[in-house]
Amino acid sequence: QLQLAESGGGLVHPGGSLKLSCAAPGFTLDYFAIGWFRQAPGKGREGVSCISRDGVNTNYADSVKGRFAISRHNAKNVVYLQLNSLKPEDTGVYYCAVSRTTGSPTLSAKDYDYWGQGTQVTVSS
Repeated sequence: QLQLAESGGGLVHPGGSLKLSCAAPGFTLDYFAIGWFRQAPGKGREGVSCISRDGVNTNYADSVKGRFAISRHNAKNVVYLQLNSLKPEDTGVYYCAVSRTTGSPTLSAKDYDYWGQGTQVTVSS
């Protein structure tokens, strides 16, 4: 069973930065597109960013374009999400997920097959 583990969340002031990591011990992430999602209190799960298996294609939600950056280091078997210029509305639990799609990844949760437990990001002064 593929299990994902997110890390790197925390409490940060507005304007600050965090770097989230997504790993899958014992599994090779090279074969999968990866997505990052978030869920704020009382809201549904929102697609934030995604990256193709080869790292060539990426996509971002409009709300994070220019502030967040997704990348993957296949040799280290890790996918990252760099969060910059954080705002209070970025607060939520951030999840990484794996998609078996061979096409361009999407920001739709229904296209993802395996999910991590999430890491909390809180942006507050």
